[in-house]
Amino acid sequence: MNFKEARFQNCFEGMGTVCAADHLRTLHGVAMRYVEDHRRQTHDRIVENASYGLRQKGAEGLSVVDLMKLAGLTHGGFYNHFDSRAALVSEAIAFAMDQTTDRWKKLANGKTSRERFEALIADYLSLRHRDNPKQGCALPTLAVDVARSSPSEQQALASKLEKMIDALVELLPGEPLGQARQIATGAIATMVGSIVLSRAVGAGKLSDRILDAGRKTAGGRTRKPQRRTTKATRCEKS
Repeated sequence: MNFKEARFQNCFEGMGTVCAADHLRTLHGVAMRYVEDHRRQTHDRIVENASYGLRQKGAEGLSVVDLMKLAGLTHGGFYNHFDSRAALVSEAIAFAMDQTTDRWKKLANGKTSRERFEALIADYLSLRHRDNPKQGCALPTLAVDVARSSPSEQQALASKLEKMIDALVELLPGEPLGQARQIATGAIATMVGSIVLSRAVGAGKLSDRILDAGRKTAGGRTRKPQRRTTKATRCEKS
């Protein structure tokens, strides 16, 4: 082997070392992305399943062990994802309330402003929603528990409640903003209270009447009161 051939071979071998190092760095990056993606997917699964469990059992009815079990995991990995139980509950509440807001937006598609509001109320105060808290709005199940819970959980609920109010305000374009927010807030309060009571008394005629009264009351907030007209009568002197 002459000098040129030896120099070329050394250069080639050096390039091979560089290529191998680049390849290892690429594999390491792929592995790290996989680990992070898997961690994120696991985190999201824990939050989603916790939201279903909390809506069914209440915020005080499930321990960390119970919440992790809902996602098919042991509690050993809990602190790889959350700083505390309150942190998980806060995320689960936010997830559940976002689901409700997204459902409202889908119900509103293709309808007039009046039809959108009425359709939303009818869907919320339905037998389906009353009988399926696991898949329903978080407020009827969790609001009372959260009132006694940590500030982080209360903040999570308050923040998402504002978003829910905003979603209803968008369905009332003909109202001044202040009036629209008052109507939206009152409608949500009426609907949540109606679901709470209708569940509390058990399925039956009273429960159905509560839902019906809630629909009429919440829907009536958007109906303009009609002016009563009186016919003036003239008294003619005889």
